[in-house]
Amino acid sequence: MKILLLNQVFHPDPAATALYLTDLAVGLREQGHEVTVIASSRGYDDPSQRYCSREQWNGVTIIRIPSLGLGKTAAWRRALNFGSYLVACAVRLALLPRFDVVVALTTPPLISFLGALRRLILDRRFVFWVMDLNPDQAIAAGWLERGSLTARALNAILMFSLRAADHVVVLDRFMQSIITRKGIPANKLSVIPPWSHDDVHFDKEGREEFRREHGLVGKFVVMYAGNHSPCNPLDTLLGAARRLAGDADIVFCFVGGGSHFRTLERERMDDGTLAGIKCIPYQPRERVSALLSAADLHAVTLGDEFRGLIHPCKIYNILNVGAPVLYIGPRESHVTDLVGCDGVRGWHVPHGSIDLATAAVQEARTVALEAPRSACGGSSLSFSQVALLPQLIAITTAERPSVAPVEPLQALQDPSAPRL
Repeated sequence: MKILLLNQVFHPDPAATALYLTDLAVGLREQGHEVTVIASSRGYDDPSQRYCSREQWNGVTIIRIPSLGLGKTAAWRRALNFGSYLVACAVRLALLPRFDVVVALTTPPLISFLGALRRLILDRRFVFWVMDLNPDQAIAAGWLERGSLTARALNAILMFSLRAADHVVVLDRFMQSIITRKGIPANKLSVIPPWSHDDVHFDKEGREEFRREHGLVGKFVVMYAGNHSPCNPLDTLLGAARRLAGDADIVFCFVGGGSHFRTLERERMDDGTLAGIKCIPYQPRERVSALLSAADLHAVTLGDEFRGLIHPCKIYNILNVGAPVLYIGPRESHVTDLVGCDGVRGWHVPHGSIDLATAAVQEARTVALEAPRSACGGSSLSFSQVALLPQLIAITTAERPSVAPVEPLQALQDPSAPRL
């Protein structure tokens, strides 16, 4: 089959959607399919990073198109970046031949519209892989006014994409519920969570090397790793960091990128109570095991209004390294579906409960002192790449996937099962 993949980011960019799309591309190529990827020539978090316009990588044809690189410091800058990419992408797509399947993700928002258009005009099948849900996410974040002309127009584009898709892949049961409430038939949807990467594991030597490199030796390390955005509020975690600023044995590390990462870096310089935190940029994929293994407690956050609209996927690789989890967010979510049911210790704290977050960090340190981490952990097979990637490949290459794959989370819906 000739398969076209659409997303703003792809290998070697370290953004999460780039990693997952790269796994899909390689998996399809290994099965003998002809794979073409359309991505941006600029780095997602660092637009000054430039990639070559066309290359062959592991048998995959990568076509990278230009776009503006205005950064993420303001909403209008992000909109122009996304808009310029969409225009350039539309022009490039018009020059490409017919494909058997087009798979579109959601970076930038609503790029699926281009995949849906090609499906109606030229290509045979369209698979919509929903990594986040816009404009719903933008409305929840306050970037768009509900009911405004712009919001209605963007929602019409989303619905066009959902209806035109031959199959829609969502990440959790909450996202599935939102989309079915929009009128999309349940038998058109499959729930496939973002998998834990097979090359991520507890790395004892890498842990020690990373901790030496960043001055973390002998410290209890609380780590937030991933995208820093308004959808993943950090106020409660930062409140705990301020409360514990006088404890020299505890260090809070913020690793990744996003608009709020740069804000946090500036705040660290101006706020004496945050002077002790560490801000570390995105790490290349080959260092992810060392990075995640270096933490003694991983923080995962989800805004109360964003359940089902986004899906923090860091939790899956955290399960792979067997680290305890501090989850800050709504009580019911994909995180609480996972932690506690997979042999990993966790604490749940609602947003705004700084006292509880502080107490959870202190309790986690006590537990670590009593039983130091040495085991390699390991996530449940249900959420591994080897289990989930073949499901996505089957949907991508099937002529008519009549039945959605069994949802891995179904086993965790038993009300009597342990919870975070």
